[in-house]
Amino acid sequence: MTQAIQNNPAQKRYELEAEGHLAATYYKLSDGVVTFVHTEVPKELEGKGIGSKLIKGALDQVRAGGLKVVPQCPFVKAYIEKHAEYADLLN
Repeated sequence: MTQAIQNNPAQKRYELEAEGHLAATYYKLSDGVVTFVHTEVPKELEGKGIGSKLIKGALDQVRAGGLKVVPQCPFVKAYIEKHAEYADLLN
């Protein structure tokens, strides 16, 4: 059903393809800080946990890269608030 989360630096977004649709979370990168600005999940994928899977995968990649996070996007902010294991990434 789903693939791994891919970082697309050219588009400045992390992507997750599912059921023929693309979910994405957009970011800005500056001085070792990833600022998540907007997340889009197509209506066809809503309510299936795709957004959460996307954000988890993006945050895992941010952590692996030794970067910090600024969650301007309300969805990313809510995800981090619900998953305290990512609080250490906050800048």
